Amino acid sequence: MSTDRLGSITERISSLNRRSTEYEDLFDQAPVIFAALSGPRHRLEAANPAFLEAVGGDRGQTGVPIGELLPELGPQGVLDRLDEVYRTGTAYRARGARLVLGAPRAEREGYFDFTYEPRRDADGEVDGVVVIAVDITAYHHTQVLAAEQRVLLEQIARDAPLGEILTGMARAIEEFSPDLIVSVLLADPDGAHLRHGAGPSLPAFYNEAIDGVAIGPDTGSCGTAAYLRAPVIVTDIATDPRWDGYQELAQQAGVAACWSTPIMGVDGQLLGTFAMYHRTPRAPDDKDVALSGAFARIAALAIERRRALEAGEAAQEREKEAREDLAFVLDASTAITREPHYFDCLQCLARLTVPSLAPLCTVHVVEDGHTHRIAVASDGLAGESLLPAPGLSDEIDAAVARALASGTTETGRLRAAGPESRVVGSESRVTGPKGSHEHDGTASRARPDGSSGLDGSFRLGTPPGRSTVTGYVCVPLATRGRTFGVLTLLATDRELDRHVIALAEELARRAASSADNAHQFTDRVRLARELQAGLLPPELPTVPGAELAASYHPAGEGLDVGGDFYDVFPLPDDRWGLMIGDVCGRGAAAATTTGMVRHTARAAARLLHDPAAVVAAINDALIEGTSEDTFVSLIYGELRREGGRLVLDMMRAGHVPPLIRRADGTVEQLAQPGQLLGIAPGVDGSPHQVALFPGDSLVLVTDGITEARDTDGEFFEEQRLADALVAVRGPAPSAAALLESVTAAVTAFAGDATDDDQAALVLTAS
Repeated sequence: MSTDRLGSITERISSLNRRSTEYEDLFDQAPVIFAALSGPRHRLEAANPAFLEAVGGDRGQTGVPIGELLPELGPQGVLDRLDEVYRTGTAYRARGARLVLGAPRAEREGYFDFTYEPRRDADGEVDGVVVIAVDITAYHHTQVLAAEQRVLLEQIARDAPLGEILTGMARAIEEFSPDLIVSVLLADPDGAHLRHGAGPSLPAFYNEAIDGVAIGPDTGSCGTAAYLRAPVIVTDIATDPRWDGYQELAQQAGVAACWSTPIMGVDGQLLGTFAMYHRTPRAPDDKDVALSGAFARIAALAIERRRALEAGEAAQEREKEAREDLAFVLDASTAITREPHYFDCLQCLARLTVPSLAPLCTVHVVEDGHTHRIAVASDGLAGESLLPAPGLSDEIDAAVARALASGTTETGRLRAAGPESRVVGSESRVTGPKGSHEHDGTASRARPDGSSGLDGSFRLGTPPGRSTVTGYVCVPLATRGRTFGVLTLLATDRELDRHVIALAEELARRAASSADNAHQFTDRVRLARELQAGLLPPELPTVPGAELAASYHPAGEGLDVGGDFYDVFPLPDDRWGLMIGDVCGRGAAAATTTGMVRHTARAAARLLHDPAAVVAAINDALIEGTSEDTFVSLIYGELRREGGRLVLDMMRAGHVPPLIRRADGTVEQLAQPGQLLGIAPGVDGSPHQVALFPGDSLVLVTDGITEARDTDGEFFEEQRLADALVAVRGPAPSAAALLESVTAAVTAFAGDATDDDQAALVLTAS
């Protein structure tokens, strides 16, 4: 009730100047507190039931000064205010005044809105004071609790630690109701136990004892409330059978009653329990029940909020780990893919798994029906010494054999542990197929969260110290339905978890594909080189009066047989045939055409003593034996010695013009005309004769050299070729020196990678 309303009531009272009996008729049933006091000593003249209930029914004797009836009012200043109203005739009003009423050890705190109104007699003199008050204790408590709840909700909103929120809630309730002791227990993820959440006023030994209490039908107040999903009220712990086994503990903690309420989530999931203890046996009143329900809901909100945050953090952590795992697999598989050769791929695989996935790793492959260990990587040089331990190598070999046979991952523990060995350092040691060469790999270091990565250390963390091999995982290396090897990770002291195994399986899958591609690449390169070698002279012959040098550089990785070729072969009458040419295209067709040209030239040259006739025979063979799209550029010549010089009768058929480097360093180009072979029947022209004196050199190249491009797309061309020949200083440079100058100039101009095959043949007269 508002002060204004109280004021209007007192004004009505003053104006009517009722007697005591009239007061009683007016206020007996009123909810307000009423008392009429008379005289300067403030004798109680009349009071309604609400007054007697507020001060205690046995303290409402009329005719007795109020100070004697309620002595606790004096120290709180109430009598002084009554004296002032009586003396001055001025009313006094107060809102939310705090009073402590009751006899010693039975005090009750209350909050009131007061009006002290002077009462006047017929002459207008003050002869007493009328007291009217409204008990707002419940409203005040509601406001205080609402403020505490707002504080707790603000803490929840700013994601304060759950323990801080629950402890603050407990202390707020205990401050509001000093007779209560609050405890919060949280449901364990196993769904069968309760864990300590908050209990700031309970002894530490008690909180420790009930931490982990089982959820069940007869396990105290909290365990039972959690089991029933309903409030459980125990008014006397000492006699309640649900507290059997905990009664002595409760006595030591000084608690005698416990009322527990389950904390439930919005989805009906049990979150914990909210308990209020009392030091004496008693039942909860309505205020206690209301407190329990209100704060249990706040506790539920705080717990669910914390669980949601933890779930979000866990999801972020899993996402982070997944990204790091993916980065590790991608980085590792990229590094493995960059290795062009089979054994290098698998040795790289071993190197990258240590120490990222395990402290020790081996790779076995099947070659020619036998299983060979081709790589070992260890976290420190001492780690590899564990492998030769008695029995250990046999167990690993047996596990590898089973994985090869089944094609599935196998994990297990090793019965024969390796000898104790100190594992130190962070380098990876990789041993090749025969153990004949070793090299250090860049060691991996752990990411901050301990996850694997190319820059991370062993997830399971093998600290320096005495270590033994305790467990293993064998992961098959398989591709195209065939298991050709096994990646084995070996654990020291700790087991390899599922996460590490999953990463190893994914890395093995990718590495197996890369290794298989590398194997095919290696085979293809070897085959191409073998075929190419069959199309070129195995070695240059010794020609009297001449020095020879030749080179061949395949385009790209050398995967396909090229069409460039050269040859030098003997002829009757102390003559020599030599040629250089370029077949259009690459691969099998080019190889076939190259072989046809070389064999036709060698056969025809022995029968025909005319270079033009030999070239014509080659042209006829091309037209008759190849498709219309096949053509060949060629320089063919026959060399003989005349006196102190070499004489060369030469035919040019659409090929790069030959260059002559004279002994004095000048360079000449022999630009004899001639059409490509394999295009049309017949060959025009006649041989061009060249004389080579001692120190003179004939330089023949294919267009892979003259048409080599730099980064701007510019051609090397004949002029740079001539400059490379002139650049060789000294008297009468050798054929090898001239060839080296040419190849170095081309490499400096265009780099190592070429788009076309490059062949060169140099003959120097001696």
